[in-house]
Amino acid sequence: MNWTDERVEKLKKLWSEGLSASQIAAQLGGVSRNAVIGKVHRLNLPGRAKAGGTATAARTPKRSASAPRAPAYTSRVATRTVTRQQGATMLKEEIEVDAVNEITYRPASNVVVPISRRLGLTELTERTCKWPVGDPLKDDFHFCGNDSPDSSPYCTYHQRMAYQPVNERRRNNG
Repeated sequence: MNWTDERVEKLKKLWSEGLSASQIAAQLGGVSRNAVIGKVHRLNLPGRAKAGGTATAARTPKRSASAPRAPAYTSRVATRTVTRQQGATMLKEEIEVDAVNEITYRPASNVVVPISRRLGLTELTERTCKWPVGDPLKDDFHFCGNDSPDSSPYCTYHQRMAYQPVNERRRNNG
């Protein structure tokens, strides 16, 4: 399937109207949902228009990593129009949802990051940290290589990054 100018224009129109990728694929015919999503990303189209918002508000702006914020736990009740299927009929209905502000993680400022020994794959043993560092496709890729406690693939520092206590996971996921 080729993306002709007419099909691209129809894709842009349907996307701006708020149709899902599956709905657009069905209307275009001969194209999958994933192909629609891929084309939308290649065209850098803004987020879809959603009920109660605009197309520009649908995509959240990226935050700089250098300015961490304190977590926000406030919530509010909002009314949102949703579309659901009942048999062969699509129904629109308004529902109340709890809108929760995003919770951002702010690491402790007193963490000391250990200097890695920069070991290659063939240099690892049962007693070395196997935490990967960098891009595996680049020449500077390596493993941490610091000493790891018994029966653990990671050093103490990387254990804290890899394993979260169950209580903390439940609190973060909501």
